[in-house]
Amino acid sequence: MTILALSFLLSSLVVFFASFASASADYHERLLLRPLPPSSLLASFNFRSNASSSSFEQQNFRYFPRSLGQILQHANTRELHLRFSLGRWDAESWGERPWGGTREGGTGVELWAWVEAVSDEEADARWLTLTNALSGLFCASLNFIDSTRTIRPVMSFQPSGHHSNSTIPNLHLLHGALPREPVCTENLTPFLKLLPCKGKAGISSLLDGHKLFDASWQSMSIDVRPVCPEDGSECILEIDQTVDMVLDIERSKRHRDNPIPRPRPAEELICDPTKPYASDEICYPLDSAFDQPWSLSEVFGRPMKGSCPLTESDGEDSEAVCINISDQRGIYSSPGAVEHKYPGGFFRCYKILDDAEFDFVIPKGQSENIPSTPLDHPLLYAERSFTGHGQERGGVQTLLTNPSHDSPVEFVYLESLPWFMKTYLHTLRAKLNNADKNSPSDKESLIKEIYYRPALDRHRGTQLEIRMLVPAASTVTLSYDFEKAVLRYTEYPPDANRGFDVAPAIIKITTPAGKPPLYIRTTSLLLPLPTPDFSMPYNVIILTSTVMALAFGSIFNLLVRRFVAADEVGTSWHLKASKRIAGKIRGLTRRVRRKGKVETEAKVK
Repeated sequence: MTILALSFLLSSLVVFFASFASASADYHERLLLRPLPPSSLLASFNFRSNASSSSFEQQNFRYFPRSLGQILQHANTRELHLRFSLGRWDAESWGERPWGGTREGGTGVELWAWVEAVSDEEADARWLTLTNALSGLFCASLNFIDSTRTIRPVMSFQPSGHHSNSTIPNLHLLHGALPREPVCTENLTPFLKLLPCKGKAGISSLLDGHKLFDASWQSMSIDVRPVCPEDGSECILEIDQTVDMVLDIERSKRHRDNPIPRPRPAEELICDPTKPYASDEICYPLDSAFDQPWSLSEVFGRPMKGSCPLTESDGEDSEAVCINISDQRGIYSSPGAVEHKYPGGFFRCYKILDDAEFDFVIPKGQSENIPSTPLDHPLLYAERSFTGHGQERGGVQTLLTNPSHDSPVEFVYLESLPWFMKTYLHTLRAKLNNADKNSPSDKESLIKEIYYRPALDRHRGTQLEIRMLVPAASTVTLSYDFEKAVLRYTEYPPDANRGFDVAPAIIKITTPAGKPPLYIRTTSLLLPLPTPDFSMPYNVIILTSTVMALAFGSIFNLLVRRFVAADEVGTSWHLKASKRIAGKIRGLTRRVRRKGKVETEAKVK
């Protein structure tokens, strides 16, 4: 594919999403499908609802979810961003992240918001109210975002909405993350309830927990922001709900009643016959999903139940389903659906009827000359891991690679570390590898600015923000050392030997020409801490209980037992009673023996 064709495709996509984002209607939804190598499919669901400021203040909710709107009003939250994510985005195979990483979160749950308050103490109180309310709404552990997991970023985030000049001085940005939080179906259900059609119609009818949480990577996001049109009309409050997932086509096509993968017959294997060793007994799988046949109902387990009746019926916003695939590839869609091919040759959309099910089938590739969908390579690759050994000290190492051969990359690197990782800032090092001779190689040239907020034991974690520059075709290794703290035994989780999750690092890439920044999240880390033997408290309890029982029994006997002389015992009433009982027992014994003797003599006669 030529560079001209690729640039034309990118420009068409920018215009497409710009027109989608600038629409002023009340509710829109769209599904974008994009094949990824080797045999994956990226599905991006986007739902957008609007509410005017006056109707929002008057509690007149129509498309905007009332449950979330009342929480934002009660907590004085002007802008909200919530993320539920699982898995790892394979940037080397899948290319650039969807939405430029702006609607992606780190592993687990991530939340940041702009809260209006006069002081920091008031902002913390409203942040606590917000996290507790969202925890109940989304069935998540957001109430565990306390002061030890909350930071105030300085350079990494900027408001995406429009805020008045009188409001900006009182806005407080707070950020929290729970990398340990498991995301599952109980989080998807309240997410769907916020939608006007609630998963009953439109593209939301394709969202199934079995498919979503079986994906290689998935992210659910909620963004609420105020938007003021340029024409001076009334401002609106906009909510964007997005679900992105990467599905394995072959795995998703397996029926739900067949959860155990079984070997496919030899005649159904998709092999590459161009290999020199290819034969009937040796199969090399194809490197892409280009040739594989699949359908919408096979991948998602069900066809789409028409379109949501609340969406626009005219214009580009009425095209609910779009697919990023070559226009030379044949697609068979359901009757009544209207296909629209965009310029560039790699983008087409479908307008769907309200009361009819929609499905399309992509057959096996008819020609080898059909080009595959181009991939956009990311501006930066990031890998983060632990270094060192032992239970006392360790280190963190991050590899930042710039694949471009002609332009450097400037970004902000943010880390939110738990308080039991005691960071040594003086050990911070930036080492340049694989660089040209003319590239800067010292630490001062790579690191432009540092914001460091040290941790306080059991009160707050460490916040580290670094503005950095990576030269072209170079790799920068960012590393520092830390010390592991010893926790109290009540602070360990039930599975203490598993380790403690450390939140992913957030990278904000600065883009030129006033374009919105791009974001990258690294993977989370698992930190092993010195763990005591939790069987010892049990042993201590058993030993202590035994000693206390022996000591208590001895002291109790000394205090209660009476010591009397032997001659006094004979006149006691209990002795007389015991003698009387013993006499009756002896008489009863003699009677039984006599009776047995008589019966024996009778038998002898």
